[in-house]
Amino acid sequence: MTSLLLRPWQAADAGALASIYRGSPDLARQLGPEAGSAAGAQRIIREDLGWDPANACNLALEAGGTAVGNAGISSIDFRHGTAWTYYWLAAPVRGKGLAARALATLSRWALEELHLHRLELGHRTNNPASCRVALAAGFAPEGIQRAKLRYGVDRFDVETHARLATDPAPGLPPIELRLP
Repeated sequence: MTSLLLRPWQAADAGALASIYRGSPDLARQLGPEAGSAAGAQRIIREDLGWDPANACNLALEAGGTAVGNAGISSIDFRHGTAWTYYWLAAPVRGKGLAARALATLSRWALEELHLHRLELGHRTNNPASCRVALAAGFAPEGIQRAKLRYGVDRFDVETHARLATDPAPGLPPIELRLP
């Protein structure tokens, strides 16, 4: 398999991000339409995909030297030891276990290095692939939040999952982390 790396997003990734967006129409929900242009992708990298362990940490998943996805945590609450996790991949690299490995690697870092106790995520119930990622990365299902998300006029139920520091680690091979 191509070499894999998780590292903070860089301005030089704008072209890759714009290409990912154009090839994955479903990412409009996560990134917004401006991600399809170089200027918009640069703004998203600068303002939305930053690296700040006090607030939010986004990591580009690099395969063969090119960014192909993101694994991130946000809503970090050190008082309660919790955070929200999320992930997405370019369409051509989906279905290969990369999202689960990236999420598991980032989760291990957050639990061990940030000393968080609980990581949460949610996926639309009509997205079984995202559910498989969560389960493979060691996130246990906890329940359904009815009509939680709205995209346009459509509402979607969301299944929540969580991984605790006391849960067994998934048996996935980690991805190399290169952090600031």
